[in-house]
Amino acid sequence: MIKKIKKWFGIEGVKLEVVIPESVHEAERVISGKLRFQSMNEQKVTGIKIALIERYSRGRGKEKLIDEYELGYLSIDKEVIIPADEIIEVPFTLPFRLVKSDVDEFGDQNLVFAQVSRLARLIRNAKSLYRVEAEAMVEGVGFNPFAKQEIVIKT
Repeated sequence: MIKKIKKWFGIEGVKLEVVIPESVHEAERVISGKLRFQSMNEQKVTGIKIALIERYSRGRGKEKLIDEYELGYLSIDKEVIIPADEIIEVPFTLPFRLVKSDVDEFGDQNLVFAQVSRLARLIRNAKSLYRVEAEAMVEGVGFNPFAKQEIVIKT
């Protein structure tokens, strides 16, 4: 009985880790990495979802606004058996496309506008942080394992 409860809650179940480089260049348009699985008991992963999320914040104090955008998504419909006390790695290539604000588009026109754009972002305190999130669908559990890892995207 206790074993079934542990399995349903994911205790002693599949642990997921996202292994990606610290940074990628925007021109590459893909993030190559791997998902590292391990478990104390044998489990079966029936599918994997991977996404690149941008957290865009601007403003200060009470005026601060935060939005999140999905810049890339990958679904892997593949069954993977995770043996007990063994590490399994699944490679992936996540395509993405950055969404540029009007200020960024203006700054891309020439070198002078780029400086004006940079100043506007500084005044508005606009920042973008990126992260890769992964979720594995595991057979027979109530809470799927989830992992995230921050990444720097160089423009």
